[in-house]
Amino acid sequence: MKSPRNPWWESASPDEIKKRQSVLLHKLLKDRVIPFSAHYSRIFQQQELTAEDILSTDDLVKLPFTSKRDLGEARDFVLIPDEAILKKQVGTFLKILRHGPRGLKQALADELRPIHMTSTTGRSADPIPFFYTKQDLANLEASGLRLMQLSNTPSDYRVINAFPFAPHLAFWQAWYAALGNTCFVLSTGGGKVMGTSGNAKAINKIQPEGIIAMPTFLYHLLQYASEHEMRWTKLKRLVLGGEKVPIGMRKKLKQLCASMGSEEVEVISTYGFTEAKLAFSECCPPKGEAPSGFHLYPDLAFVEIIDPTTGERVPDETPGEIVFTPLNARGSVVLRYRTGDISEGGITYKPCPHCGRTCPRLLGKISRVSDIKRLQLGKLKGTLVDFNSLEHALDDTEGVGAWQVELRKENDDPLGIDEIHIHVVSMAVTEEELRVSITQQLKDTTELSPNSIQFHSWEDMRELQAVGKELKEVKVIDNRPT
Repeated sequence: MKSPRNPWWESASPDEIKKRQSVLLHKLLKDRVIPFSAHYSRIFQQQELTAEDILSTDDLVKLPFTSKRDLGEARDFVLIPDEAILKKQVGTFLKILRHGPRGLKQALADELRPIHMTSTTGRSADPIPFFYTKQDLANLEASGLRLMQLSNTPSDYRVINAFPFAPHLAFWQAWYAALGNTCFVLSTGGGKVMGTSGNAKAINKIQPEGIIAMPTFLYHLLQYASEHEMRWTKLKRLVLGGEKVPIGMRKKLKQLCASMGSEEVEVISTYGFTEAKLAFSECCPPKGEAPSGFHLYPDLAFVEIIDPTTGERVPDETPGEIVFTPLNARGSVVLRYRTGDISEGGITYKPCPHCGRTCPRLLGKISRVSDIKRLQLGKLKGTLVDFNSLEHALDDTEGVGAWQVELRKENDDPLGIDEIHIHVVSMAVTEEELRVSITQQLKDTTELSPNSIQFHSWEDMRELQAVGKELKEVKVIDNRPT
């Protein structure tokens, strides 16, 4: 699925974007969501609203938010067509004229019949399924192609998709990105299928220009390859998803690539979540420049930034929680979905300083509200600890190879004080030097003092992080007794 050479979303003004998004939103609600979604049909009735009350993206504030706890009845969020309603719709009549009765049946099946599923990872709760129709898969392919275009990844690149085989958005977005870009891709299944060594050997043989993977797994993979003196001399792009990518992690990945013969590597981060059924990407910045934010696709989604406490929208370029509404989705559909993700710089509609695209962008670090944990670190109960800052601090500390944060209770007493233990691999500095650096960095950025800093080999750290065993490597582990 090739995008137009100059699609409107790349160059439209903020006013034009708003106008087009409002039309798409109203049509989606009127023709598909309100008639065919059990959940939102109830919501509109309860709020005494119709599609005519939502004529603009500004009108979305009339609807309540949707959150993860609302998604227990997954079927209620799937668009299940009603034949009687379809027969009354003007759009269906036009499809009959265009396709004929037999063609209409297939066209409606392509648009509305669920044929694919991904799900949330289910670490803190049961996995929640999200269903795709052929139209949703076309959207996934379109967003994947945009990811490739934003990262300046041409179709003649060979790409390794090292995401784990799973009903997980990251793997399928990478798959459809390669499909949309018509480039060669080898999907290895990550560490759970071929192991770290198997992935390294495959990459060593193929010598790809691009690798798409989880940041932590890719870091271990590059470290393993470097340890075994492999030469990967053609790498140009590392495209990352599924985890945060601090500046320190980007720097370490580039250093490892350079040590194996690839000195001109760009690290591109993506932002996606199961409920969106697609992922957004940074563009490829000029050499030495910082990323300019995640480029949104205004023909496929509308994003709000709200105050996480009040729920009110905040001005552009103001920090806040990301709220997502699709504009062209079928299958499972959520409106005003509170992601629980905080955008440090909010949203901007200014042209990108790197690529010039005028599509909206999410600025700064993105962190999860749920990663702010309440711990008892002393006599004062309920100390709030931002593990987003903790992770960035460790990744940005010079000399830290890989790390894991372990939470324990003093003397394993369930009623005791919480303890924070740091497990780390040292690189190019002595253990004592790194101990001092970590202690100072955590004190400066998080005001925390770890109870211990323990040093490990790379092999031991891969075991601690469950590299190749879990869908995501375990960087924070809670070993407190319950």
